[in-house]
Amino acid sequence: MILLDYEMPVTSGPQVLEMIRSETRTGTIPVIFLTGKGDRESVVKVLALKPDGYLLKSTDKATLLKSLEDFFEKRKYEQLREGQK
Repeated sequence: MILLDYEMPVTSGPQVLEMIRSETRTGTIPVIFLTGKGDRESVVKVLALKPDGYLLKSTDKATLLKSLEDFFEKRKYEQLREGQK
């Protein structure tokens, strides 16, 4: 899993996500944004790229950990379901 910020020194998080998704070796790595950018324009731009999640840095620790736990539980369930087909 990659936790990715929206704003970074060299390139933006959305650009990095596009690069990750364009490569066969990295395209399936889960990417969740953990950022301070909560304005509508930024959120819409990122969600159009279909990340695996979008969390704000202002989220309290318990909620953040619960969101990550939920993500892994959902992923485990999906993998088990795929294995049954």
